[in-house]
Amino acid sequence: MHYFYVPDIHGNHCTLDAEESRHCVKVLRLQKGEHVKLTDGKGSMYKAEVEEPSPKACVLKIIEQHKEIAPTWSISLAIAPTKNIARIEWLLEKLTEIGIAEFLPFISHHSERRVLKTDRLTKIAVEAMKQSGRTYLPKIDELVSYKELLNASKVFQGQKFILHCIEKDKETFHKTYKKGENALILIGPEGDFNNNEVEDAIGHGFIPITLGDVRYRTETAALVAACILHSLNQ
Repeated sequence: MHYFYVPDIHGNHCTLDAEESRHCVKVLRLQKGEHVKLTDGKGSMYKAEVEEPSPKACVLKIIEQHKEIAPTWSISLAIAPTKNIARIEWLLEKLTEIGIAEFLPFISHHSERRVLKTDRLTKIAVEAMKQSGRTYLPKIDELVSYKELLNASKVFQGQKFILHCIEKDKETFHKTYKKGENALILIGPEGDFNNNEVEDAIGHGFIPITLGDVRYRTETAALVAACILHSLNQ
C-alpha cells in the first residue's frame, strides 16, 4: 500500500499537497476507491481512500487511524555539515530511518560549509520516513553558530556527548550512557573541533566520547554513535 505524508490531518478528509497529489495520480495512477496509508509525522498512521483523484489536490477519506506511542527517550544529533552536501543528505536519510528526534546543524571554526538548504533536507527526511514506514518526522533546525548551539543546549533535558579526535581523556557510550535518557550527540566538521571548542562543550555539560581507535568520517561517526545509543535502548 502506498504511503503519503500529510502534516495536518483534521476530521474525516484531507488533501495531499501538489507534489504528493501529482505522485499519487500521475505517477502511481491511483483511482477513486483505492486505499493508501498516511502519516502526519507526529506519530499517527492512517488508512485512507482516494475520493477525488485530482493531480493538483487529491482528496482522501480517512478510514482508520492508529497512534504510535512515542518512545520515552530520544536521540538528537548536532553536526557541522560536510563540504560535500550529499554526505549530509545521506546521513539524514539514515538517521531518519533509525528514528532520531532532532537534527541540529551548526558552524564551527573548521567548517567548510556555511550554507544549508533545510527545505531540501526536510524533503529527504520525509521520503526516508515514508520509505521506512516510520510515523515520526525528525525536527530539522536552521544552521546556527557553534556558540548559539551550546547556549541552546543549556535547556536540553538529558545527557550530552561530544565526539572529537583530540588526544584527551574520553569515555565510551557503554560506560556513560544511561538507558532510557534523552541524548544529544555533538559531531564536528571534517577538520574536527579545535581545543577551545572541546573545552567550551565540556563547560556546557558535554561528556567527551570515543568510538574506538578508528578515525571515522564525520557522517560515519554520527551514524555509528546514533546506532550505538539506539541499540543500548533496545
